[in-house]
Amino acid sequence: MGVLKLRWLVIIALVTTVVGWLATVLTNRLSLPAPALPYTALITLALVILVVLILGLRVRSWRNGHRERSLNPLQAARTLILAQASAYTGAVILGWHLGVLIDALAATFYGASLGVLGLPAALAAGSLLMIGVGMLVERFCRIPPEDGADASGSSA
Repeated sequence: MGVLKLRWLVIIALVTTVVGWLATVLTNRLSLPAPALPYTALITLALVILVVLILGLRVRSWRNGHRERSLNPLQAARTLILAQASAYTGAVILGWHLGVLIDALAATFYGASLGVLGLPAALAAGSLLMIGVGMLVERFCRIPPEDGADASGSSA
């Protein structure tokens, strides 16, 4: 299993920022609402973050020697994949809503109310948290190096 690369997360966020901004400009020209997720998506983000964190803490606890409860290696691998998927998903959501936010900022210069900034800013902040938790849980899933092994640490 490969390790998350921050560079790829940044590239994904930048590409989706451009796509999100272009989609927002296009929908504005067609007099359609901005293509942003609703506020209820913050609840979904919070639930995903919570599940990933709980599963990651369980793997970390087992890795650190608390082995009262057995941990299936397949479950640890699934937790790692879930953490990486949530980080990539967070990068896409972050980029898209940064694009929407850029257009909303431009609209405020032309007289729009500051209220249009709330939704994309909240979703961008939630997706940043999702990226952070995904990267943290990925670190929880790393197997510590054995004596004499390299110190890079491989993932489960």
